[in-house]
Amino acid sequence: MPLDAVTLTGLTAELSAALVGSRIDKINMPERDLVILSLHSRDAGKQKLLLCARPGSARLHLTEQSYENPPQPPMFCMLLRKYLSGARITAVTQPPFERMVTLTLDSQDELGVVSRKELVLELMGKCVNLVLVGEDRRVLDCLRRADYETNEKRPLLPGLFYEAPPAESKPCFFTLSEEERRALWRSAEPERETDRRLLNTFGGLSPLICRELAQSEDVEAAMKALAAVVERRSFHPTLLREGSKPRDFSFTPISQYGELVKNERFESFSALLDAFYAQREKAELMHRRSAELQRTAKTARDRLARKLDARRRELQATEKREEYRRTADLITANIYRLKRGERSFETQDFYQDDCPTVTIALDPRKTPQQNAAAYYKQYNKAKTANRVLTELIVGSEEEIAYLDSVLHELSRADCDRDLADIRRELIAGAYLKANEKERRQKQPPARKPLRFLTSSGAEVLVGRGNEDNDRLTLHTARRTDLWFHVQKLPGSHVILSQAEREATEQDILEAATLAATYSQSGGGKTAVDCTQVRFVKKPAGARPGRVIYTDYKTLIVESDEALAERLRQKD
Repeated sequence: MPLDAVTLTGLTAELSAALVGSRIDKINMPERDLVILSLHSRDAGKQKLLLCARPGSARLHLTEQSYENPPQPPMFCMLLRKYLSGARITAVTQPPFERMVTLTLDSQDELGVVSRKELVLELMGKCVNLVLVGEDRRVLDCLRRADYETNEKRPLLPGLFYEAPPAESKPCFFTLSEEERRALWRSAEPERETDRRLLNTFGGLSPLICRELAQSEDVEAAMKALAAVVERRSFHPTLLREGSKPRDFSFTPISQYGELVKNERFESFSALLDAFYAQREKAELMHRRSAELQRTAKTARDRLARKLDARRRELQATEKREEYRRTADLITANIYRLKRGERSFETQDFYQDDCPTVTIALDPRKTPQQNAAAYYKQYNKAKTANRVLTELIVGSEEEIAYLDSVLHELSRADCDRDLADIRRELIAGAYLKANEKERRQKQPPARKPLRFLTSSGAEVLVGRGNEDNDRLTLHTARRTDLWFHVQKLPGSHVILSQAEREATEQDILEAATLAATYSQSGGGKTAVDCTQVRFVKKPAGARPGRVIYTDYKTLIVESDEALAERLRQKD
């Protein structure tokens, strides 16, 4: 869903009206291809302009989202701060129906001399780039450099003169006259599908708009109507929503999906793009950043699962240990009549009620005493193996449950601090090795748990991770507070405060719902256990987040993200 030329035209006009005259206060780069310009103007006050040069989601717009900045800013961010801090935006321009936007800025150097700079965002395909151009039209630097080997026709390196990307070879749909459009359309390849013919014949049209034109009974009339809409700049920023998920966006309502997709109107293109990308990019960003930790946790869990399976098979084999002891006892009881070299003998099995006759195998190379000792040795070995394997199996099951909880934490991580806490937890558990920087780094202060208020105003605290669960349950909570946890699944510890008054049934139900929501339940009916904090204990040597509890009752609830969002108190 790239930002097409028409949407960019409407967006550029909108940004020009909103940004011209604004001054740049701060420049940050939360990601290596994402720049946030904090702006201030007398009329509009404070605003944030987002410029993203990431293939597949390249764009610029005003944003209300908050982004976490890295401890050390990238070099390109430092360069932008050097040249553009305090600069004033004098123009926001776009070549007619081209997918690039230029911010023209007036900045002052160290001597107070005013010079003009241009920040050019190129949005074409895989060659997305952000270029800073000086007053002499030379490149000061760019986000993605291209030398002569990478791009022989258009290298981008500091010191070279800046050349705009080559224009599209196809004639632009919106700069042609009606007769020219009709002539080109009628001369296009008739055997192709209508939307492909439009896309191959004209420039400036996105695949979405081509499909929209193709569903019309009179394509030429639809083309004329579209050209008129764009000529009048009669844009309607529209978000296409499939259920609760944003699917696409456009500058005009889209009808090709019928009832499957709803058109949601926005007041501005910036609000549209901010809403569209906020949810999708947050999930993608956390997935990319947590990939290494997820791989580590999954590998360790899978390895433990294989060991657990092998140990269970070995434990099953030890169930024959009593047979070894009984056989040794029968040999000892008949030792007076046995001789070396015998391969077997028959005797009555006095361990059974009817004392049946059984045949016992012997090793002819051993004496009767040695045969009995060998069976006793097998018995003792199996007995010891049974005890050790039982302990190992319990430990492996607990460790697998712990790694499942880590994977659950990673699935819910929504900021770098969450990932840093999980990484330190894995390092402490010897699943990862700390690098030199991490060994020198001081432990950051513990974060506060997530805070909620029930409908009646009771405070509910939810742990952010395993270590936070321990602090919340064992140190923060009062003995009389109520403790909640989803049954037999990874999830957050939830504390319902009873400091000011006794919790009501509604408070308990909402706290249990939060416990189900912040767990690995996956929706549907979920069993949540509830008890007082004084009945919750941590076994010695247990993994982070692992507790045992008694005197509990079980509630059946369903997870509810909307309720959690409504009750949550922002930090």
